[in-house]
Amino acid sequence: METAEAGHADVIGWFEHVSEKACKAQRETLRRILELNSGVEYLRKWLGTVDVEEMDDNTLETLFTSLVPIVSHADLDPYIQRIADGETSPLLTQEPITVLSLSSGTTEGRQKYVPFTCHSSQTTLQIFRLSAAYRSRFYPIKEGGRILEFIYAGKEFKTPGGLTVGTATTHYYSSKEFKTKQETTKSFTCSPQEVISGGDFGQCTYCHLLLGLHFSRQVEFVASAFSYTIVQAFSLFEETWRDICADLKEGNLSSRITLPKMRKAVLALIRPNPSLASRIEEVCIELESNLGWFGLIPKLWPNAKYVSSIMTGSMLPYLTKLRHYAGGLPLVSADYGSTESWIGVNVDPQLPPEDVSFAVIPTFSYFEFIPLYRQQNQQDMCSSDGDFVEDKPVPLSQVKLGQEYELVLTTFTGLYRYRLGDVVEVTGFHKGTPKLSFIYRRKLILTINIDKNTEKDLQRVVDKASQLLSRTTQAEVVDFTSHADVTARPGRYIIYWEIRGGAEDKALEDCCREMDAGFVDHGYVVSRRMKSIGPLELRVVERGTFGKVAERCVGKCGGLNQFKTPRCTTNSVMLDILDGSTVKRFYSSAYD
Repeated sequence: METAEAGHADVIGWFEHVSEKACKAQRETLRRILELNSGVEYLRKWLGTVDVEEMDDNTLETLFTSLVPIVSHADLDPYIQRIADGETSPLLTQEPITVLSLSSGTTEGRQKYVPFTCHSSQTTLQIFRLSAAYRSRFYPIKEGGRILEFIYAGKEFKTPGGLTVGTATTHYYSSKEFKTKQETTKSFTCSPQEVISGGDFGQCTYCHLLLGLHFSRQVEFVASAFSYTIVQAFSLFEETWRDICADLKEGNLSSRITLPKMRKAVLALIRPNPSLASRIEEVCIELESNLGWFGLIPKLWPNAKYVSSIMTGSMLPYLTKLRHYAGGLPLVSADYGSTESWIGVNVDPQLPPEDVSFAVIPTFSYFEFIPLYRQQNQQDMCSSDGDFVEDKPVPLSQVKLGQEYELVLTTFTGLYRYRLGDVVEVTGFHKGTPKLSFIYRRKLILTINIDKNTEKDLQRVVDKASQLLSRTTQAEVVDFTSHADVTARPGRYIIYWEIRGGAEDKALEDCCREMDAGFVDHGYVVSRRMKSIGPLELRVVERGTFGKVAERCVGKCGGLNQFKTPRCTTNSVMLDILDGSTVKRFYSSAYD
């Protein structure tokens, strides 16, 4: 049997090879996609009866990018809907599509279907193997060790045409590739499938924590899809550690776990362990009484080498709390992908999350890049939807260092020149493939008239105000989102905060003013001074509100695994929950 070390060397060798010849790999990838899906209805519409096998790679690339238009999900949705309704003729792929994924990320809670095929699971397995190999260079782990993974498979349902629908993570956790990943990386999750697919976030998380402590000496690292989930899990641990210790001591399971299959699976694994329970209880008393839970992870899992999850983009606000729990343990940012396709691998896991960029994997999809410019005086360019000026898309071979782009994907799963909406910056190159830094999801922009504030701008002002709150009170911001209220006269920004701990009104008023004054976009400053934009409003919502949002928008258990809080929203369902849960309101005096 191949050792993990040999497997790591093989997969890194493969990636180094394709990275060195990334441009050639991209043209070959486009050819494979078009040959596999030759003759499908969507491609016939644009390419006619062209014989792709008769063309060389350069000619084929030129023909494809000149005849097939760049599209959004809305353009492909009629085809996907026909597939969902049971139509079996080849519409987007020659391979029959029997499974659809719900698009994840900051998607305003809207459910969008994306085709899911065996290629989706295979690339997930490949990137996980590749990522584990690069991590092992800096943080080697023992073969046969455990992972404390906070992972959740949401509920699946059927379309009218009989296709299975669920999140991409749900499909993956139930696939043979998930089991293969554990075997090839020689690392095994602490929790059985009955916990992963339990269907209730609170009960699943409690069991993840319980089993993680049961295997505490074997745990080599802590992981989840998103850093938000890890923070939520340890926040729950602060409230439930006494019950968990009691369960470990007695080899029993709390009555809070009501799901029969989950109870049976967990009870089959644990045994009474009074000495372990006593040690954990002693550590928790110290953490709670003297340390404010600082360093919780290394104190309870002494052999853990690092914490891994997606930590970039909209996950950045959770880094402060995650670092608090991690103590001195390294935080390793996971790889860059979407429901539509995996995109890049973190080849520098030793870097802090704020500095991470991702090397594009040129065999997973065919990538194009739309250059984006904030200036409004560029020549020979067509304006986009108002947030940027766009140039013509370029292939991977023509991207430039320091330039911002929107990603466009052509995938093996039937998406052709599909606008992903992610804005990235080229920060360097790994061999011949670009390294991308995720900036933000496009269109998530606060704007009322001439003002234009991005997710990055919003995050910066919330960070400053959160620091002010922490300095002056015992409270902390748990989660946040925002909304540009254009129905008010004049329009104004509303920022919703869920906070933990007590804060006096004066402190929250100061935070509100700090955020309003913190937006430095010239259009916003001028509009505020002219009172064409009203005072920023801070709305404090009751505890648990963002959990309700996730459950309502995506699903009870899959939500916290798959859902990422949109940093600005116009979604009426989400706004109804937020407004209905508002307990305090404050208006800025920054421009009085």
